[in-house]
Amino acid sequence: MSKALIIIDIQNDYFEGGNCELVNPMEASLKAKKVLEYFRKNNMPVFHVQHINIRKGATFFLPNTKGVEIHENVKPLKSEIIIEKNFPNSFLETSLENELEKLNIKELVICGMMSHMCIDSTTRAAFDKGYDCTVLHDACTTKDLVFQDKKVNASEVHNSFMAALGSVFAKMVSVEEALK
Repeated sequence: MSKALIIIDIQNDYFEGGNCELVNPMEASLKAKKVLEYFRKNNMPVFHVQHINIRKGATFFLPNTKGVEIHENVKPLKSEIIIEKNFPNSFLETSLENELEKLNIKELVICGMMSHMCIDSTTRAAFDKGYDCTVLHDACTTKDLVFQDKKVNASEVHNSFMAALGSVFAKMVSVEEALK
């Protein structure tokens, strides 16, 4: 079975000083970097997904800004494919599925940002398309959310989404487990 790494939205706006700071983005990005280095060393396919926000009123990932750029920790090589997207689902109106089909990819290793949004949407879509998915839960992160005037801590948001995805849609593993 052919396997590819999908790194979703590890972009500058999610880091300190960005327009949509997440909780512990550096830690998650460094975990993603370890997996990226493993895939590169073993000549395995890597796809970088970059969100470009064209929605009216958007406040982050705006075109032609430093915030939209992929973070230096996982900077793509010239030989690696960058999939530009405008929606949380990395398959929606992008070339991702076509690029995966060209390489006969059947298994996806997924990591990135945000757990509750693009990781969730992309993993569910990949599952629906028949891909065997693994999510590297510690190479993902998110942010605090609010529901019914109550703060939901990022760790609770993350754990809830990882639990939900892990129940049906993907195998959940740590980076350390994946690299064994």
